[in-house]
Amino acid sequence: MCFCLSGLNHLSFDPASNSKSLQFSSTSGARVLESPTENGNDPGKKRKRTNIPPDSGRNLSLDSIPMGLPMSDPTAWATAMNNLGMAPMGMTGQPLLPDFDPALGMMTGIPPINPMMPGLGIVPPPIPPDMPAVKEIIHCKSCTLFPPNPHLPPPATRERPPGCKTVFVGGLPENGTEQIIMEVFEQCGEVIAIRKSKKNFCHIRFAEEFMVDKALYLSGYRIRLGSSTDKKDTGRLHVDFAQARDDLYEWECKQRMLAREERHRRRLEEERFRPPSPPPVVHYSDHECSIIAEKLKDDTKFSEAVQTLLTWIERGEVNRRTANNFYSMIQSANSHIRRLVNEKAAHEKEMEEAKEKFKLALSGILVQFEQIVAVYHSASKQKAWDHFTKAQRKNISVWCKQAEEIRNIHNDELMGIRREEEMEMSDEEIEDPSEMKETEESALVSQVEALKEENDSLRWQLDAYRNEVELLKQEHGKASRDEDTTKEQQLKLLQQALQGMQQHLLKVQDEYKKREAELEKVREDKLKIETLLETLKEQQSTADEEDKERDAIDGQGNESSMSRVCACSQEKEGPVEKTLNNSPVKSEREALLVGIISTFLHVHPFGASIEYICSYLQRLDSKICTTEVEVLMTRLQTTFKQELSGVGASLEKKWKFCGFDGLKTT
Repeated sequence: MCFCLSGLNHLSFDPASNSKSLQFSSTSGARVLESPTENGNDPGKKRKRTNIPPDSGRNLSLDSIPMGLPMSDPTAWATAMNNLGMAPMGMTGQPLLPDFDPALGMMTGIPPINPMMPGLGIVPPPIPPDMPAVKEIIHCKSCTLFPPNPHLPPPATRERPPGCKTVFVGGLPENGTEQIIMEVFEQCGEVIAIRKSKKNFCHIRFAEEFMVDKALYLSGYRIRLGSSTDKKDTGRLHVDFAQARDDLYEWECKQRMLAREERHRRRLEEERFRPPSPPPVVHYSDHECSIIAEKLKDDTKFSEAVQTLLTWIERGEVNRRTANNFYSMIQSANSHIRRLVNEKAAHEKEMEEAKEKFKLALSGILVQFEQIVAVYHSASKQKAWDHFTKAQRKNISVWCKQAEEIRNIHNDELMGIRREEEMEMSDEEIEDPSEMKETEESALVSQVEALKEENDSLRWQLDAYRNEVELLKQEHGKASRDEDTTKEQQLKLLQQALQGMQQHLLKVQDEYKKREAELEKVREDKLKIETLLETLKEQQSTADEEDKERDAIDGQGNESSMSRVCACSQEKEGPVEKTLNNSPVKSEREALLVGIISTFLHVHPFGASIEYICSYLQRLDSKICTTEVEVLMTRLQTTFKQELSGVGASLEKKWKFCGFDGLKTT
């Protein structure tokens, strides 16, 4: 018989961890249901339901008499204590059942505990994973939940979305309301929202993720509203995971927060394991310079002092005043070279001694290997070999091969060391005894040079002190220094002026070279024009000779007429030659230029600059220059005229065509 006790303290149940029990309580009192076994084996009889009055159910407690558990019945009392997770004890404090196992939380012959037992909000003992949880009838205020058939497979669920706090509940009764849904599922945890549909399903969102597992425990239960058997008041619950954007957003926010915490933790770890930064190098001063000079003489503090000295030199602390101090520190740093060379020689000596020890130890190991191999060979002879078993013979032969291989490897290594020593000895034997003498002499010379260096260092220290005295004297004569600075400024100004003059001279030379090139071009043009004139004269002379020959053939009667014609031709040639010599256009090329320029300016009645005209002419002939065009236009004053337009900075020279006016005047 199952009992529903509402007087116990309610505790929430988590079926995933089996540490809390799911409690559905009713304010109308607890209900006691009789199991089918009490009615016998008659299937026709219905189960009897007994309701306890509401007033008595509210005040029901463990110490109340109406629980129906008499103190004299040890089995019932043990069952109740076992369900509470306590060892069954009698009234006198002695155990009622000696075979009680607290690890299993159950006794022999008692059915397993039900985590959804109605009315008992207790913490059940841990259930083994291979033992299925038995589901019982759950009574609520407005409805009743009947468990599914335990022999059926568990209800199927979809894959759990990340951060799922929302469940899908299907199979609700048609007359089910949000109050009934809240009454059933609020026992699983805090319900934030319920979205109910008209098609007998809803979505429920809980406050925490573990509450979803509690709600999934109700999947498969058959719900009935009150005591009605109407089809609209019944349904079979199907609870499954639901995918909601709010759950995914909260889960992503939580993941980002965890990622930020992880990055912060890693940053702290990196900062903790990061090596400390080197201490800052002090600035140069006379006091710090004396301290570093003393540290440079100490072998233990040499590396630190050298780093400081290097930093000072790279910063640019060396000047006329501090040069002697820096030189003395560099000289003291140079004195450590001998110490380092001696240390290297000592380490080389230690290495040679270690090589000798290694060689001696290796030779001793080889002797022992030879002895072991000799033992194996003697054991392999006929006298002793016949007395060993087959397995023993096999082991001895394998051991012998391994020992011989290791011995050969070590022997080759030792022979290589000896060959290297022989090569070194042969190189030393090749050297002449005179070289040995030279090495001894060089050692003496090096000692003498070391003494000289020490003497020089002392002299340089004296010079440094003298220079310091001179610097102090120079500080008192600041006036003379001011004069030197003024002289230096004057020299700088003169140098700048000379540089400006040199640049101006270079510019003038460049212009002179350009003018010379233009003159050469003009001379070449003159030569071409002269050659053209000579050719024209030759053509005219040949034409005259041909005319004379024709006249001679015609007859003597025409001599008078020819003479007249010749006289007329001579009279005409005379002024033509004169006009050719006196005309401003001296070649055919200039005549072409005059024609092109006149047509160009005729199109531009308001005039054009010389650069604009030359840019047009250079498209026809790239050798044309501005000076040539300007000289030609200045010679033809009756054809072209120059006018000035604008004022001040905007003053502009323009050429215009005036050939028609020139014809009228001429």
